[in-house]
Amino acid sequence: MGSPTIETLGALKASGYKSRSVKQEVRENLIAGYKTNQTPFEGILGYEDTVIPDVERALLSRHNILFLGLRGQAKTRMARAVVNLLDEWIPVVEGSEINDDPLAPISLYARQLIEEKGDETPIAWLHRSDRYGEKLATPDVSVADLIGDVDPIKAANLRLSFADERVIHYGIIPRSHRGIFVINELPDLQARIQVSLFNILQEGDIQIRGFKLRLPLDILFVFTANPEDYTNRGSIVTPLKDRIESQIVTHYPKSVELSKAITEQEADVLPEQMGRVEVPDMCRMLVEQIAMEARKSEYVDQKSGVSARLTISAYENLVSTAERRALKEGSSRTMVRIADFVGVMPAITGKIELVYEGEQEGPANVAMRLIGQAIRTLFTQYFPDPQSFKRTAKEPQNRKQKSNPYQPVIDWFGSGHELMLMQDATDEMYRQKLYQVDGLYSAVKQFYKQADEQQMALLMEFLLHGLSEFSLISKKGLESGGYSFGDILGSMLNMNFGETEDDEEENF
Repeated sequence: MGSPTIETLGALKASGYKSRSVKQEVRENLIAGYKTNQTPFEGILGYEDTVIPDVERALLSRHNILFLGLRGQAKTRMARAVVNLLDEWIPVVEGSEINDDPLAPISLYARQLIEEKGDETPIAWLHRSDRYGEKLATPDVSVADLIGDVDPIKAANLRLSFADERVIHYGIIPRSHRGIFVINELPDLQARIQVSLFNILQEGDIQIRGFKLRLPLDILFVFTANPEDYTNRGSIVTPLKDRIESQIVTHYPKSVELSKAITEQEADVLPEQMGRVEVPDMCRMLVEQIAMEARKSEYVDQKSGVSARLTISAYENLVSTAERRALKEGSSRTMVRIADFVGVMPAITGKIELVYEGEQEGPANVAMRLIGQAIRTLFTQYFPDPQSFKRTAKEPQNRKQKSNPYQPVIDWFGSGHELMLMQDATDEMYRQKLYQVDGLYSAVKQFYKQADEQQMALLMEFLLHGLSEFSLISKKGLESGGYSFGDILGSMLNMNFGETEDDEEENF
């Protein structure tokens, strides 16, 4: 690598600088990184044993890359991370539109300048951050945008004929010469535009408007795409896919713990918010479980995918929901509650695509179902499975049944009691309401003897939500924000005898 202090072609030659192709440059810098245990993919979690090794193999092979995966799987982030493998600075012919290598110029401008000035040709230095080009593929992208076109205004101003190479206006790809160029959502690019990339990928040159022009471009291409069956908007034409040497499949986090680590790393939560709001690990896990449930829900279009951005936005909304309550009641500190998950619904409804059944159900109802299913899944990690206390038909009648720790709570609601937990209730009122339920405190205390007052309140609320998801007590959302818990049998009778359709829609 040369020095940014060199200002002329002669000084560059004297320094011993040698040109490398961008793919060779990336390969050699990756090899050097292995020796010092440095990785360009720092902070990309969950791909250490799957995607990253595939990418490194492709880069060592000097391949162009296609990342294939659903939305929110860090495809673009992976592509941008490859920039870290470029040299920090490279020399270019000063004034060149396409980053001409002073030792191997390809444009007419650079060749004529070097022929005219020789070793006095001025040299500029290009930082690696400027050697990255990116284009989102949309149906209106043209060949002129990507490759270039004849510029009649330039021809008129310079009084040149259209046969002169100097009238060409270069597109974004030639301007990415000696760098990395990314096309996002490749299937959205019209087929005829995809065809224009054939020569660039295979022969490394471009053709513009029939010019007898050969520009041997030096570019590392990275493409991203959703699976072709995701949309009818388009697909990758087969000859183009054939020219992209390495296709790498991305994936969502394989565990809730990993997903939680990604969310905590990416969520944009202010220090002042974290100073006011405590987010228990249970609630962090619940945020991630919602996305896990969505990725297998019959109401959600699985071909579309559920972005990791759902959990990031949901986490931010959850913190803000608790923060808003603390601000309204004038409290300096509060803890997230299960009822606060009503505040994450906008993050869910805006991040999932529904199938027909989901549209019929309605986005809000689907979001509430996902939250409920996440609570049910997570419940057995904190408390014994309520189903384990049910006597089966095969069990002998004289066999002693395990004591059900939830029965006093169920009986309390069964005797006609009802509990209303308002989302905006003060912390003190919130705890008082929970302690009204006979057997609720003792049910939690036998499993969490060391829990403090705040933790105990959260676990008690979580227990109520869990029992409702196992259909042992009823739960109904309140328009004013919050939930009403009651007897499951009484709720079913009310539904059969006189509850309006509006009331039924509020039962989850």
